[in-house]
Amino acid sequence: MAFEFIRKLPTPDEIREQYPVPAELAELKKERDQEIFDVLSGKSDKFLVIIGPCSADNEEAVCDYANRLAKINDKVKDRLVLIPRVYTNKPRTNGDGYKGIVAQPDPEQAPDFLQGLIAMRQMQLRVMSETHLTAADEMLYPENWHYVSDILSYVAIGARSVEDQQHRLATSGFDVAAGMKNPTSGHLSVMLNSIYAAQRPHSFIYRGYEVKTDGNPYAHAILRGAVNKHGSSISNYHYEDLALLLELYQESNVVNPACIIDANHNNSGKKFAEQPRIVKEVLHSRRVNADIKNLVKGVMVESYIKEGNQKIGEGIYGKSITDPCLGWADSEQLIYDIADLV
Repeated sequence: MAFEFIRKLPTPDEIREQYPVPAELAELKKERDQEIFDVLSGKSDKFLVIIGPCSADNEEAVCDYANRLAKINDKVKDRLVLIPRVYTNKPRTNGDGYKGIVAQPDPEQAPDFLQGLIAMRQMQLRVMSETHLTAADEMLYPENWHYVSDILSYVAIGARSVEDQQHRLATSGFDVAAGMKNPTSGHLSVMLNSIYAAQRPHSFIYRGYEVKTDGNPYAHAILRGAVNKHGSSISNYHYEDLALLLELYQESNVVNPACIIDANHNNSGKKFAEQPRIVKEVLHSRRVNADIKNLVKGVMVESYIKEGNQKIGEGIYGKSITDPCLGWADSEQLIYDIADLV
């Protein structure tokens, strides 16, 4: 029952110096960040589609996927903002299982955080360079923000993290859009309190420093479903759920009220093939209610090259080793359908 200090890892500044973002990609990220801000603030009527693997476990497959996404982006960019999911840290409900490429650059080998940080930077930079798309990731460990703050355009705070004070305070200093998921209990007031906190300035201790933040006006809600006391999934993407969130937003003191619908997790009961149906229902709700249309700014979809998932070690290229994902053909069609329906 003690810590074993294995080795001191490079600081974010050291990693960024070794694996820098070229000037042209830094400008690209700045433009993409603003495009997302404009959607969330209502300045743009485009629709966000945050889509990609449950976990970014393999550089070749992830970059292959992102390049496929880039080809679609050229056809839908007048209506959609496509944001590839490049999730490099994965929460584990009971602590077991693959924890992401930052922890295990090789899922079949022991953890190696030094090589993991390098693998993460190289993969993200390659995605940016090859596709001109900037990515989303989950900020599972808020002290890691500055390892990725120059490469991400979107951050999600997970259902198990949204009640945590450090996540809320750190998010107030993120300079990109941050989606706060409802907790697994489904209690929307918890999520709204988290958004309120993230939108305001704070002073706190961070990575050994006393810091101050300005607040993040682009913190917003992600509805991802919930779990009841029996462990059964409860969805929260239906018209009535969106109307309730809208009402609660109107009673709150947050700016830029916005919502993303996570079509998987407890909204689908982890039945990945339900995601297109869920997305289309959400788009229908937007079409029949102008206020809901102004509220719902995008969707989140778990998708990879091969549908479903596999066990670590099976070696199937482009197939998830964590949660099951929608396959490429269905994902491509879904994106075109979204573009037609928004």
